[in-house]
Amino acid sequence: MTLAVLYTFRRCPYAMRARLGLLLAQCNVEVREITLRAKPPQMLVASPKGTVPVLVLANGEVIAESLEIMRWALTQADPLELLCQQSPAIEDKMAQLIAQNDQQFKPWLDRYKYADRYPEQTQAYYYQQASHFLLQLETCLGQPPFLVADTPRLADYAIVPFVRQFAAVDLKHPLSDDFPRVDAWLNRLISSDIFIRAMEKYVIWDASHSPICLLGDV
Repeated sequence: MTLAVLYTFRRCPYAMRARLGLLLAQCNVEVREITLRAKPPQMLVASPKGTVPVLVLANGEVIAESLEIMRWALTQADPLELLCQQSPAIEDKMAQLIAQNDQQFKPWLDRYKYADRYPEQTQAYYYQQASHFLLQLETCLGQPPFLVADTPRLADYAIVPFVRQFAAVDLKHPLSDDFPRVDAWLNRLISSDIFIRAMEKYVIWDASHSPICLLGDV
């Protein structure tokens, strides 16, 4: 049986998001770890924009957006009911949070992480701008331990790779100082078995000699 193929880069938060979705849906896919400095031509043929993740389905269809990969996987199987399809209100809230993460938080996160590339403002300024979204998450976590429910849902897994990246920028300024609930939520998720599996290390894929490697099967 031909497997779907996932091109991924371990440290990319978008790729983390895709791997989480596929693992949560228990999708059996071949994983191809790449290096951004030498992207394999097979990936560039499938998705000329050259960004990860890229999922090539067995029928040749290509999905090259992380959230779309998550949603595709969970429509195949959603054993933990992460999509919350029985609750339109929760679905809407999750969609809003993910959109804010992608459209508002991520650009400020990039500026905070790579402040030397954006000398128009200070790193502290970029921290404050990114913090508006984290404050919203802090409020969401005021009652349930996760963003929309008592257990993790799609929004938690879609957002946590980016908050993890934010927290790692300046270890001298712990996330817990300003956002203790977000910090507890982050640590709960990144210490989970599913996240640990999503962060397993794979050898860089090479078409000439790399064996087939299944996601989560290292």
